[in-house]
Amino acid sequence: MKIIKAGVIGVGHIGINHARIYSELPNCELVAILDANKQAAQKAAAKYGGVVCHSLEEFSELVDAATVATPTESHFEVGSFLLQREKHLLIEKPLADTTEGAQQLAALAHKHHCVLQVGHVERFNPALEALEKQLKNPRFLEVTRLSPYPNRSIDIGVVLDLMIHDLEIVLHLVRSPVKSIDPVGIAVLSRGEDIANVRIHFENGCVANLTASRISRDKVRKIRIFQEDAYLSLNYQKQNGYMLRMNGKEIKKHRVHVIKGEPLQRELAAFVDCARMGSQPRVNGYEAAAALDLALKITRKIEETNRAQQK
Repeated sequence: MKIIKAGVIGVGHIGINHARIYSELPNCELVAILDANKQAAQKAAAKYGGVVCHSLEEFSELVDAATVATPTESHFEVGSFLLQREKHLLIEKPLADTTEGAQQLAALAHKHHCVLQVGHVERFNPALEALEKQLKNPRFLEVTRLSPYPNRSIDIGVVLDLMIHDLEIVLHLVRSPVKSIDPVGIAVLSRGEDIANVRIHFENGCVANLTASRISRDKVRKIRIFQEDAYLSLNYQKQNGYMLRMNGKEIKKHRVHVIKGEPLQRELAAFVDCARMGSQPRVNGYEAAAALDLALKITRKIEETNRAQQK
């Protein structure tokens, strides 16, 4: 059975956990670490294994597959370099800083027969998998994602930092073209928006209302879905949920059965399997590019509205 030689580029808050999990997965060997912060790279290698590399060229010669967990603006440069050398990639979200860059990465992966998976980790949350088994023609979605101020990823606003997870999920669940968006957002501690809300109307009549904030004391990750025969409520963070369904003239409450697990471990295990077998990932480059395109449209509209209000 093929052992995938994996590496991690960027071992900060997110990448260090990728290194940990690669070192634990079967059919996978962590062989390389690359980070501009040499001390961080050495610390990660000492704890989880792998060689500390000093260039992308050196790194690419050692790996079959890699995580790219660098700042967003470098995703295209790093990703295109490695895809052209036929390396399978998991690039953290957002896939790139422009829709065009994301689409080009997806096309490069296709051209070079590489797996390109994007780090929309909630798609591997057992709570979402449980929800999908109950889902039939959603008509209204209410999605809330709140988090304390991260002191990282502040080069982008909360839409690209947090809401993009839920945008990708909503596009996946609704499966209809977007008809219109109505967003609002404000900056509190960052240059970009720290709190945002958007109402999305889809061509099939479904409506989604999403709220994201990184100015919160508590972490909240919830999705509520109304469909013709039921109401479903799930908590991503606690990995639990329930469903309300009409039974005759009564409303019955049913617990949604969730087999709990670590979403990131499930995501990386799936990526390694895709790299081994050459199969399509759950979130590929084209799907991630669509979510990014929607997130950028929301961000631009927020910026335009805020500029107009300041005049």
